[in-house]
Amino acid sequence: MIQSMTGFGKYVVQLPTKKITVEIKSLNSKSIDLNARMPSSYREKELELRKLIANSLERGKVDFSLYLEGTGDETSAQVNETAVRQYMKQLKTIADGDDLKLLEMALRFPDAMKTAKEDIDEEEYVAILEALDGALAEINTFRSEEGAVLEKDFLDRIKILKNLLAQVLDMDPDRQATIRERLEKAVQDIKADVDANRFEQELIYYLEKYDITEEKVRLENHLDYFEKTLNSSDSNGKKLGFISQEIGREINTIGSKANFAPMQQLVVQMKDELEKIKEQMLNVL
Repeated sequence: MIQSMTGFGKYVVQLPTKKITVEIKSLNSKSIDLNARMPSSYREKELELRKLIANSLERGKVDFSLYLEGTGDETSAQVNETAVRQYMKQLKTIADGDDLKLLEMALRFPDAMKTAKEDIDEEEYVAILEALDGALAEINTFRSEEGAVLEKDFLDRIKILKNLLAQVLDMDPDRQATIRERLEKAVQDIKADVDANRFEQELIYYLEKYDITEEKVRLENHLDYFEKTLNSSDSNGKKLGFISQEIGREINTIGSKANFAPMQQLVVQMKDELEKIKEQMLNVL
């Protein structure tokens, strides 16, 4: 069962005084490319969170966002009493004024408010991990659903490729007969006396150069292997990509050997279907 690298997951945990929200979205990428946005107070946990995300998602361009929203009366900001008193004292030496007016002015100066660095609350961090697990589960479900759509599309296109290959094989006898006829006519046109046995040997040698039996067998095997890999338990986009390259190599060889317009038209259709597979393959995990 393949998975897409495209997905989105969101999970919210409500604590008595805080609302924790984790959002994760991903797009395709050759490796894991993770961008994290989170409060500075949890930066020391960033590597741990990154590892959990990377182990779950494996590949993709991933944006991870952690939001902490206070819903209670708690605040970490406090008046810096020492600094405010010093500001008021200095202001009194400059101009007369009542204490309330001086206090109002002092609170506008730098360092009038201070934010105490909070230690990580273990209960809160457990809730963050719960939200992360929930968001990862949601994005993986999204990826699996997208993967099922991709899998159906791949199977449909592999079926088309098999049908086109069958048409190629059906017309192969006509192709060889046409090539033979063309060569015989060319010899007749030059009105040369040739040894019949020698001509037949050369003709057989020439036709063997255009034989596509080996390519047909390899292409059938690659198409079957592609389907088998799709049905495996793991999502292996890189492996499917390698198989697609081999499929393309055999199709190109058939096209170069065809020397027959109707067969080359079928080859063009096969290349078109394979190109659509390769485009979608970029999204497979």
